[in-house]
Amino acid sequence: MKHLSLKGLLIAGVGLLLVVAGATTAFVLYRQHQGRDIRGSSTVEFSTQEVTVPRVREPGISWPTFAYDSARTHVAPGKLRPPFHRIWTYRAQSLIEFPPVIGYGRLYFVNNAGTLIAINAQTGKRAFKQRSTRCQASSPALDSRVVYVAYLNRRPCNASSSALDGEVVAYAAGFGYLRWRTKIGPSESSPLIVGKRLYVGDWKGNVYALSTSNGRVIWRYQTGGAIKAAVAISGQRLYVGSYDHHLYALDTKNGALVWRTASQPRLGQLGNFYSTPAVAYGRVYVGSTDGKLYSFGASSGDLRWSQSTGGYVYSSPAVWRRRVFVGSYSGTFFAFDAATGEELWRFAAGGPISGSPTVIAGVVYFATLRGRTIALDARDGRLLWSVPDGQYSPVVSDGKRLYLIGHARIYGMVEK
Repeated sequence: MKHLSLKGLLIAGVGLLLVVAGATTAFVLYRQHQGRDIRGSSTVEFSTQEVTVPRVREPGISWPTFAYDSARTHVAPGKLRPPFHRIWTYRAQSLIEFPPVIGYGRLYFVNNAGTLIAINAQTGKRAFKQRSTRCQASSPALDSRVVYVAYLNRRPCNASSSALDGEVVAYAAGFGYLRWRTKIGPSESSPLIVGKRLYVGDWKGNVYALSTSNGRVIWRYQTGGAIKAAVAISGQRLYVGSYDHHLYALDTKNGALVWRTASQPRLGQLGNFYSTPAVAYGRVYVGSTDGKLYSFGASSGDLRWSQSTGGYVYSSPAVWRRRVFVGSYSGTFFAFDAATGEELWRFAAGGPISGSPTVIAGVVYFATLRGRTIALDARDGRLLWSVPDGQYSPVVSDGKRLYLIGHARIYGMVEK
């Protein structure tokens, strides 16, 4: 009788294991289904009106902010096309992770060592530099003869540091004199100026609207995770991704939440948003650490399509003529249909891609972490030109010259 009871227990145990295994398999399949790529619609929450490249309104400014415009489309006006040849080189002594802004005949940028540098756009000669005691990993913003810079915390400048403090600093564009400074959390969020307000995020999960006049905090919104990307603005809405797996839409006037949406459920940790959103065609396009590029409705926050890339998508997408361009840590650069997410073409880049692309005159530029800048025909992905330097963001332009951002150098270039 005892023997039969033990046998019964074994049978029951095997049955229980089978039930658990079946439930686990069902859960895995369910999660895989939830995290599948989604094909989009060309009619649902998609505007067919072509996006026009905005012109900078303020005289003297050619490239005012990261990604060129407030919607962060990474598309700029101009007719320059490769090949190019170098006319000057500036050595920055430290990594340049984010590209310069351009105005008043100068390029303004900050290297990773935290030094703000202004150089002459025509000659590459230094006009001034301002050292700080902080690290830096974002583009400045330029407006009304003032340069605005967001800084990380003091060295070693990582999230485990005991002093998680950063700041936004305003400098006079002429000689680099201090105008004002405002304490925030460590920030690698490239500031954005719209009207008389500066918008920026920080590692403590805050989004700020500051007065450009004196740095006063107008409003602040707290997300559930670190903000490592820049904000994008279209109309009266601000869009920003957070390391709490969510993308947020806020009212630019008062910071009120309009909607919040998340990356797709998946096995393992949910994807976070390091990528800066791009807003066009009534959609928000943003990359995620889950390896996907997402398209959300700008009005609703509803998922409209998703596409896997095979690696992290830290790259911020560029949007041009109903195409969305983005690089992946998989070493592949993609072009997707802006409405449906259909893959239009891909290019094997030979190295991981972390920085964001730029489109000028129908040419899309990007750089790889293996130190090469590549220019492709934006229509079909055909290779047009490449240079053995570069690492993150590739190029900016003032319409007269192309400025290529190497690892720790900037090159002034003209058409051959």
